[in-house]
Amino acid sequence: MNFKTLALVSVAALSLAACGKKAEDSTAVDNGSYATTTITDVNAAGANDAMPTSASGGQAFVNMAGASDAFEIETSKLAAANGASAAVQKFAAQMIKAHEGSTAKLKVATATLSPVLNPNPALSAEQQQKLADLKTKTGADFDAAYAAAQVAGHQQTLEMLRGYAATGDVPELKTFASGLAPTVAAHINMAKSLM
Repeated sequence: MNFKTLALVSVAALSLAACGKKAEDSTAVDNGSYATTTITDVNAAGANDAMPTSASGGQAFVNMAGASDAFEIETSKLAAANGASAAVQKFAAQMIKAHEGSTAKLKVATATLSPVLNPNPALSAEQQQKLADLKTKTGADFDAAYAAAQVAGHQQTLEMLRGYAATGDVPELKTFASGLAPTVAAHINMAKSLM
């Protein structure tokens, strides 16, 4: 099962849970699937075209987490400078601080591993396109596009964190993922309030 399939199954399960319905056994996620996810699988889902093709499991996770933080920081730097509303600028400053913090925590978590995993924070093609699109916008159009990008980006990150926390192959990174998930969920709600 590739990352895209895992993400789709996760979204379906979350949607059913939100409606108070129980998922059928046919929607269960194979617990070993994320641990064997390779960068090729991630690339097929469009997550990060710039990562080396030999990475798998924990390395794929730290690369995606690093890219997620880099995307949030870069788009938020734009918003801090170009945001039309004070609310967008305030949110952007919070996101820069929060994602610089999560990058630092990720580096601490990966430095203790043997072998050490070094995050490759290269943005995916999709992230690069969203960043380029934001650079073309001004005023209220910028604010709306930034808020939408923040909601979508944080939602993808939350799904990745929950997936890795449930089925990842490196216990320390599973702990990191489960610990960060509530913060990312809060960021989604904050970003939605900008819309």
